[in-house]
Amino acid sequence: MSTSVAALDMIDSDRYPLTDPDSAAWREVVARTRADLADVGCSVLADFIRPELHEALRAECAALEPHAYTKIEKVNAYNTAIDADLPADHPARTIMERGNAFVARDHIPAGAIIGRLYGSPLFQRFIADCFGLPKLHELADPLSGLTLNVIAPGRAHPWHFDTNSYTVSMLTQAARDGGTFEYCPDIRSAEAENFDGVRAVLSGESTHPVQRLSLRPGDLQLFKGRFALHRVTRVEGNIARHSAIFAYSERPGVIGSPERTRQLFGRVLPEHLAGHAVRGDALLD
Repeated sequence: MSTSVAALDMIDSDRYPLTDPDSAAWREVVARTRADLADVGCSVLADFIRPELHEALRAECAALEPHAYTKIEKVNAYNTAIDADLPADHPARTIMERGNAFVARDHIPAGAIIGRLYGSPLFQRFIADCFGLPKLHELADPLSGLTLNVIAPGRAHPWHFDTNSYTVSMLTQAARDGGTFEYCPDIRSAEAENFDGVRAVLSGESTHPVQRLSLRPGDLQLFKGRFALHRVTRVEGNIARHSAIFAYSERPGVIGSPERTRQLFGRVLPEHLAGHAVRGDALLD
């Protein structure tokens, strides 16, 4: 058995036959996922991780929580400087409190369930196929790419866009209450920011674009995070919400900006300061 195939032994292969990319079963799962993405901008593959491994998944990720960088701060939906000189009605002038924390990629063991999944060429091929792309690349960013998002009780992850074009995530520990994922599919594109539409959602003037998901640990979620405004609502109860984020890009070499990297991880590395990072588009971050 190849290393690539062995890396997928944690997946429910009866429902998700990722070890045989040329099979009719693979094509059926991909077609269903593509249909979901076209219809509602998101697809959830329930129990992608075998149920008997849910506790191992939770425990591995819970053990990483002490490495999470936590800083409660004021942000906007674009994670750009909040004191920038912008028009009064610009949506980036809507300031929110960000209370979630991130465990950076360099703290996540390659042998963990989420680490094995993220680095698997077959998994990457499957994700690319679901998004209708010839290939996806892991982010070149040494801190992003694979991260664990931790939202403590009483905190939330406010409205934002992702740096990467296509976002894949997996809930690893559910909150007791709250912590609902909400998103606005395709509210912007690579060619159009749609500031009016974004501003309407941020102000509460418009709720029509907002979709809501109930996720369970072990579910795999695919959505276009670069173009979908999204958030996680306030976590209630006494259990933190944990989710692994698998970030890929159509282009190699993508690295986060120094500003956003400091926000998320409290540090930057030479790669972020080199000024040679490849960006996928000209949108605000």
